[in-house]
Amino acid sequence: MARDPYRYFRVEARDLLEQLGRSVLDLEKGAGEPQMVPRILRLTHTLKGAARVVGQREVADHAHAIEDVLEPLRESTEGLRREHIDTVLTRLDRIVAQVATLESAAAPGAAAPALDTPLHTQRPDFAELDVLLDGVAETYTQFAALRRQLGQIQRARDMAALLVDQLAPRRQRDEGRAMGGASAASRSSAEELRTLLGSFERSLAAPIGQIDRELRQVRDAAERLRLVPAAALFTSLERTARDAAQALGKRVVFEGHGGDERLDAEVLGALQAPLLQMVRNAVAHGVEVEGARVVAGKPPAGRITIAVAREGSRVVFHCSDDGAGVDLEAVRRVARRKGRLGAATQELDAQALLQLLLRGGLSTADVVTEVAGRGIGLDVVREAVDRLGGEVSVRTTGGQGTTVSLSVPLTLASLDTLLVEAGGSIAAIPLDAVRCTVRFDAQKIARTAQGDSMVHEGEVLPLVPLSRLLQGTGPASTARFGSAVIVEGAGDVAAIGVDRLLGTANVVLRALPELAPASPLIAGASLDVEGCPQIVLNPDGLVRAARRAGTSQPQPAIPRAPVLVVDDSLTTRMLEQSILESAGYEVHAAVSAEEGLERARQQRYALYLVDVEMPGMDGFAFIERTRADPALRDVPAMLVTSRASDEDRRRGQDVGAQGYIVKSEFAQDDFLRRVRQLVHPT
Repeated sequence: MARDPYRYFRVEARDLLEQLGRSVLDLEKGAGEPQMVPRILRLTHTLKGAARVVGQREVADHAHAIEDVLEPLRESTEGLRREHIDTVLTRLDRIVAQVATLESAAAPGAAAPALDTPLHTQRPDFAELDVLLDGVAETYTQFAALRRQLGQIQRARDMAALLVDQLAPRRQRDEGRAMGGASAASRSSAEELRTLLGSFERSLAAPIGQIDRELRQVRDAAERLRLVPAAALFTSLERTARDAAQALGKRVVFEGHGGDERLDAEVLGALQAPLLQMVRNAVAHGVEVEGARVVAGKPPAGRITIAVAREGSRVVFHCSDDGAGVDLEAVRRVARRKGRLGAATQELDAQALLQLLLRGGLSTADVVTEVAGRGIGLDVVREAVDRLGGEVSVRTTGGQGTTVSLSVPLTLASLDTLLVEAGGSIAAIPLDAVRCTVRFDAQKIARTAQGDSMVHEGEVLPLVPLSRLLQGTGPASTARFGSAVIVEGAGDVAAIGVDRLLGTANVVLRALPELAPASPLIAGASLDVEGCPQIVLNPDGLVRAARRAGTSQPQPAIPRAPVLVVDDSLTTRMLEQSILESAGYEVHAAVSAEEGLERARQQRYALYLVDVEMPGMDGFAFIERTRADPALRDVPAMLVTSRASDEDRRRGQDVGAQGYIVKSEFAQDDFLRRVRQLVHPT
C-alpha cells in the first residue's frame, strides 16, 4: 500500500477547522473579545503552515486570505462587519472541501464527508472496540482468580504464623516439657515458611494492584472512545441557523443546552441530518422577520434553542424557536388542497393537524427557496427517527413559538451516578436526580400499615426500600436500613431506603438486551470491569413506584430457584444468565469448575449448568465430583458445551449429567424447557 503523505495533516486540519468554525461564530456574537481575533489568527497561521509543509497550496492560500481579512482587526474589532464573517466562513468551507478531497483520495471509492459533518474527530471502529472490551473482561475474569490465590497465600501465611506461635518455647515450658531438637527444628521451619510466604505475598500484592488499576483504566478509556459530547453537534447547527437566516433576511441567536451529555457517536451521527433540518425549519417557518418581531414586541433577533436531556432510557433533543408558532389554519388549507383528508380536515384539532404536518408533503411556505418550501423537511426528520426506533412530536403556541422533540432510545451514554447496595444487589442512581442522602433517624420516620414515610426539609416523603421496589416483594418497613437517598423525578420526590452507600462513579449506560423484561424502574445497565452488568435506575420510574408503594400492601416474597452457571466464557455466562433471570430464576455464575465446586458447597442450588472445556478441572470432572459428594449428588446437572461427538455425550451420561446441550444447536425455548424439567420434575 502506498504511503499516505496527508495522514497526519488531515487529523490536524480537522481539529483546527473545528476550532476555527466555533471561534468565528463566537466572534460574530461578540463572545470572547478582544482575544478572539488573535486566537483565530493563531489557529489560521498553524493551519497555513501545516498545509505548506505537505504541499497543499490551495489550503494555505485560503488560510492566508483569512489572515488578510482579520489582521486589521487584531487590536480592535470595532470595524468588524458581517461581510468579514461571511468571507472567513466561505474560505473555511473551501478548506473543508479540500480536506474532504484528501479523505477521498486516501480511501478510493469512499464518499467524501459532508461539509456539515459535526463530528470531525476520527472515531475508532466500534466492532474492534467491542472485541477489546470483551478481551479486557475475559482477562479481568482470569485476573480475579489470581487475586483469590493471593488471598489463599495470605491465609497460608496466617496459618504459618499460628504454627510458629504454637511451637514457641514458652508454650513448651508452660506445659513442663523441655524443647527437644525436633520441636526447635519444626519451629525454625515454620518461621522460615512464614517469612517466605510473607515475602511472596508482598512481591505479588504490588503488581496485582497495578494490573488491577491499569485494566480498569483500559476498560474505561475504551468505553469512552465510543462516546461524543452532544455539544459536538452545536457548531454545525449554529452555522446552519446563521446561514438559513442570512438567506431569508432574518436575524437569529442560537443557544445549545445539555452539550455535556456524552452519547453514542453513531446515534449522534444518525441524528445530524434531522437536527439540521429542524433548525432550518425553525428559521424558515418559525422565526419572523425583524420588522414583524418588533411590532409583536419581541427582540429583533429570533432565538433558536437546541436542548439535550436524558429521560430514563431515552435521550431527547428539543428544537425550540420563539417565533409565531405553526399557522394551523394554513396547514388545514394546504391539507385540504392536497386532498389529504378532504372535508374532514375542518374537524381536525390542533394536535391532529400537527401530526399531519409530521407526515411530510405539506408546506405552508408561499414560495420555494433553497431553505424551505417543498414540504419534505419533516420527512427527513421522521424517517431518521423511525430508523432509530424513536419518536417525534411537535408543540406550538400561537405568537410564542414551536418546539419539535426527537426522542430516541439510549444505546450508550456517560453519566455520573451514586452507587448503592440493596438486598445484596448493587445499583446506580443518576447523580443529577439525587437531592441528598440522609441517615435514618427513628424520630423522623412514621410507620403505618401502608408503609413508612419521613419528613425531609419540611416535606413528607414516602420511604420505601429499594430491594422491595426492584423485587416487587419484601418488607414494607425500612427499620433495618441505614440510609435513604432523596431522589427527584417525574415532577415529584421520594426517599429510597438502601443498605449501604458505595460512593459515586461515572458509568457508561447501555441499553438492556432485547430479551430482558422491560421495567420502568431501569434505564439501562453498565458493565463492571469483569463485564458483569449492573443496573442503572430510572429516577422517574423510581419515584413513581415509590409513591405507589407507599399506598399499597407488600406481597409475600416468592422464592426463586437458584441455578449455578459454570463456564469460562463471559458471552455464554451472560447469555444464560439473561435468559434464566428473565424466566424467573436466581442465577449465580462461576468462571471455573473449581470455583463452581466452592460455590456449590456454600449454597444449595436447584441445577448446575456446566461447560466441558475449561482451564483446570473440566465439566466432566466437576459432575463426577458432585455425584461423589453426598451433599451434592441429588442436584441435577446439565452440560452446555461446544463438543458434539457421540463419545462426549456418552461420557456426559456416564458421569451423571441429566442433560446435554450443544452450543451450536442452542435454542432458547428448548433450553428453558429442559431447565424447567430438571428444576421442577413432575
